[in-house]
Amino acid sequence: MSHKQARVPQADDAERVALTARKVSFSWEDTPLHWVPGDPFTTHTINVLHLLLPAGERWFVHVYRQVLPYITDERLREDVIGFIGQEATHSQAHDEVLPHLREQGLDPTPYTAQVDWLFEKLLGDRTLPPGRARHWWLMERVAIIAAIEHYTAFLGDWILNAEELDRRGADPTMLDLLRWHGAEEVEHRSVAFELFLHVDGDYRRRVRTWATAFGALMFLWQRGIRFFMANDPTQVAGKASVKDFYLRGRSGTLPATGEIVKSIPRYLARSYHPSQEGSTAQALAYLAVSPAARAAEAALDGGRGAA
Repeated sequence: MSHKQARVPQADDAERVALTARKVSFSWEDTPLHWVPGDPFTTHTINVLHLLLPAGERWFVHVYRQVLPYITDERLREDVIGFIGQEATHSQAHDEVLPHLREQGLDPTPYTAQVDWLFEKLLGDRTLPPGRARHWWLMERVAIIAAIEHYTAFLGDWILNAEELDRRGADPTMLDLLRWHGAEEVEHRSVAFELFLHVDGDYRRRVRTWATAFGALMFLWQRGIRFFMANDPTQVAGKASVKDFYLRGRSGTLPATGEIVKSIPRYLARSYHPSQEGSTAQALAYLAVSPAARAAEAALDGGRGAA
C-alpha cells in the first residue's frame, strides 16, 4: 500500500488572493515593557514570538528558495514567491522589536543565539552528496515548515479574535503588529501544505515532521517564557508554569489549552487542508483597517503617483 498523501481539495478560487508583502513599519517608543497591563506572564508568552520568528522565517525563505525548481504548477509558484516575500517582511518586523526590549532592560541575545543555532545548524543545509540524501533532507524541511505553518495559522486566527486583549488595554501598536502578522498567516495558510503535497505528500513524513515541529515549538516556547520571566528587571524571581498558561487561556488572553490540543488531530487527519482553518475574509478585513498595513498601502500608492 502506498503511503503517499491522498490528494485533497485545494482552497477554492474564491478564497485565493494574490500574496504580496506589505512593507509595514512600527514605532515602539510608547510601548511599555508589560504591554498587557499588569500581566507580565501574558506579555512575555507572546513576546517569545519576537525571539523565534526572525530566525525561523529567514529559514523558511532559505528552504523555499531551494525548492522553487521543483514546482511545476505556475499558480503554486506564484503563491510560494508571495509567501517568501511576506515571511521575509515578518522576520524584519519582529526583529525590530528586539532593540526596544534591550532598551527596557531585557537583552534576548542569550536566547536568540540558541534559536539561531537551531535553524542555521540543526535544521540548516547539510554537507550531503547530490541525489537522494540531499533531496530527502530538503523534503523533510518542506514538511516541517508545513507543520509549523499549521500553528502560525492557528495563532493568527486566535489573535484576530482575541478581544480580551483589547478589553485588558493591551498596547495598540503591539496588537497591530501581531494582528497584521496573524492576518497574513491566515491569508497564506494553505501555501506551505499545498507545496508539501506538490513536491512530496508522503503521509508518514507529515506525521513524523509534525511531531518534530510540535515538540520543538513547545520546548522553545516554554524556554523563552522562562527566560523572559527570569530576566524581567521588574520581577523578583519571576517564574512561569503550565498552570499560568492554562489560566490565561481560560481568561482569553492566551490561546486555550484545549484548542491547542484539538488542533493536533485536525492536522493529522488525512482529509486535512489549511483552508478549513481561519477565515480569509476576516484576515483581509483586518488588513484593510490595520494602521501599519494602511500606511504601507498609502506609501505604495504615493510611489505609484509619483511615478
